[in-house]
Amino acid sequence: MAQPEGRPVVAGEATRQGRPGQQQQQGFGQTLAGIVRMAVFWYFAMKFFGAKKPADPSQLMSNMLTKGEPLDMWVYLSENQKFKDFGKEDALVWHEANIPYAVWGPSSFRSISLKYYPSEVVKNNGSLYAHVFFARSGYPPDPNDPEYEPLSTFGRTHSIVTFLPKPKSGKKKSLLGSSKDSEEEESAFQAKDDKQVDTIDESHVEWIPYWKPNVTIDLVDDFTRYSHNQIPPHIAGHINVEPTTGNYYPTIFFNEFWLLRDKLIPLNDTVIELPLNLEVGLISLTKWQFFLQIEQAFQVQRSYGSMLEGESDEIKRVFLEGNPYLLALTMMVSVLHSLFDILAFKNDIQFWNKNKSMEGLSAKSVILNFICQLIVFLYLFDNETSWMILSSSGIGCCIEFWKIGKAMHIELHLEPHQLWMEDSPRASSRAASVQNGTLFWSFFLEPHQLWMEHSSGVTPAFGAASALDGAT
Repeated sequence: MAQPEGRPVVAGEATRQGRPGQQQQQGFGQTLAGIVRMAVFWYFAMKFFGAKKPADPSQLMSNMLTKGEPLDMWVYLSENQKFKDFGKEDALVWHEANIPYAVWGPSSFRSISLKYYPSEVVKNNGSLYAHVFFARSGYPPDPNDPEYEPLSTFGRTHSIVTFLPKPKSGKKKSLLGSSKDSEEEESAFQAKDDKQVDTIDESHVEWIPYWKPNVTIDLVDDFTRYSHNQIPPHIAGHINVEPTTGNYYPTIFFNEFWLLRDKLIPLNDTVIELPLNLEVGLISLTKWQFFLQIEQAFQVQRSYGSMLEGESDEIKRVFLEGNPYLLALTMMVSVLHSLFDILAFKNDIQFWNKNKSMEGLSAKSVILNFICQLIVFLYLFDNETSWMILSSSGIGCCIEFWKIGKAMHIELHLEPHQLWMEDSPRASSRAASVQNGTLFWSFFLEPHQLWMEHSSGVTPAFGAASALDGAT
């Protein structure tokens, strides 16, 4: 018998999710070090140099609940952002009773696994919200219930469907000539595009709906007495203040810090059922603030252009799957690599600035090195690499271009439109044969996504050519 549309079905109890297995992962050492430094500095600056609490207790607000007070929880799913259908049985997907607040023990952590059957609205760019309500044990969450108590009930809404830009296509083709495989792939790709009714402009960003399979509901263990006018700015938007008493409800935090993009499920017409893992627990005040600081640091890095979309997931993956000793070693190697880069640039500039003769040097090797550096820089730029890596490659490319003027005598005659370049060393025929053979083979027999990818692929041939040229 078919399940009713949009109706979640309990599949069974699930234990609290653990961390993924330890695996070796390479990290982004330089970006990671900057983000961690910024987050730690921001946290301790707000901790020690923030606004001081006033002496008058009447000017302070406190948590409305006490430690260990039992709570009941309700989780409703609805396509409406404002929830009022408390009497609808299909909307209630999870109910837990007697959850002790701020007590670190097994009874404070609950979890469940569900299967959700999405409606046609959700499949076609619709939204779905999780409405979470907490109340003191014995009080209902429905405002229309006669036993409803506003000071004992609090809640928050969270979207389970998120919209992200469509990832770029990685289609490859033969650069010269046409093979049967590339033609078949191109025709299949074209046929798929023809099925779409609306033609999307290349400059327009297409957004795809994704399903969040994991929803973690954390209650913040916070009994801090805040001043009404001096709440720390990074948590001010999360504090839910009750207007009549001036105190605040316990903070509900939907923890998505470890929910990576590759765990999200794209929504379309072919989706029949979706997994939904719900979990409720506690989070300490320090850990909660640290997560907020890290996310804000990611946003600052993205706004400055030093971090691309998706790099934050790779950094998180390092902590999830990486060995901590390997991570520390990677960060140390990244710092040393940056230091050696600076020293190499310094020594290279000093040598060529003082050099007065090309004896024992090859001008053609300088040109080949510049071509290699330029190809690598354009390849990194075309693939939207981090600006920290681009800056190092760009500086090296500029230095190689500057060295051409030191290695060769260049004259530009505007009248006959001629460019004269003179150098003393002779060229190497072996280098030319290596380059031509590699270029010919890669052009005709290997598929590539774009021309710059092909050029970067034959860059080692240029390096070998320059080595042969310098040896002759």
